[in-house]
Amino acid sequence: MQSIGNDNVRQALNEREGFQIWWRLMRPHTLTASFVPVFIGTMLTPLDEINWLLFGAMLLACILIQCATNMFNEYYDFVRGLDNEQSVGIGGTIVRDGIKPKTVLALALTFYFISMLLGVYICMESSWYIALIGLACMLCGYLYTGGPYPISYTPFGELTSGVFMGAIIICITYYIQTDTLTGSVVLISIPVTIFIACINFANNLRDHDGDKVNGRRTVAILLGRKKGVTFLGIWFIISYVITAVFIAVGLLPIWAVITFLSIKKARDAYRGFLGKTKPLEMMPAMKATGQTNTIYGLLLVIALLIQQFVPFSF
Repeated sequence: MQSIGNDNVRQALNEREGFQIWWRLMRPHTLTASFVPVFIGTMLTPLDEINWLLFGAMLLACILIQCATNMFNEYYDFVRGLDNEQSVGIGGTIVRDGIKPKTVLALALTFYFISMLLGVYICMESSWYIALIGLACMLCGYLYTGGPYPISYTPFGELTSGVFMGAIIICITYYIQTDTLTGSVVLISIPVTIFIACINFANNLRDHDGDKVNGRRTVAILLGRKKGVTFLGIWFIISYVITAVFIAVGLLPIWAVITFLSIKKARDAYRGFLGKTKPLEMMPAMKATGQTNTIYGLLLVIALLIQQFVPFSF
């Protein structure tokens, strides 16, 4: 039987039963980190050269790996006693919905297996070197909370998630479409890499107190909550400055100015953390951080698409 406290948390988070249980387990607010890089890497490719089957395989594989990573997180945080029925920011399938931990782990491994099959197809159509990078991404996804020394317990969580889910996915996606990789693609991936790292950092800001008690040494804990919020704001600014510079030097098309429409969400995320100390209070800011990446990324995709039909440069 669920406790009253459990019911209160479920009500505050608007958690429902049925399909919603499994949907929450995948933590949909984080999936922007998997599909936005794939869209950007693809749209950097000339439209008439895009292999849409490869695009679909890459997109599905990245989403499955991200979902599996979230499930590993759910499983191992429960096993280590970090999650309970009052925990915010988790799927809650184990501690509030009664799903067996082994079921969550088995589902994560199944998702990994399917993504590996998709990876075989991607390698057959491009290069088997992609397999090594893909396996490294999957290993990092597992080791983020699994293994004897989880990455999530260290100050390297943001760096790992940003690089592997941002820069590497964009570069792989571009490579499998074009059979090449340019320095400009790597540079263009930087703002998205930062935004994805910010999603992770926002999560750690929200979990600051609980993580500190449980011995984690994240950047948010090392900086403290107040400096951490400032840190988040600075990285938002850096991302937009980099974007402006790339537009000015012609690395990005002039149409990319529309990405600055996402600044409002970044501002909402920053302001949403100011003065907040309780996880539930910070959930809107956490959501806004993910939306910043989504809106920025999709607007950049639109800009790259427009450039292919209406080329324009200074």
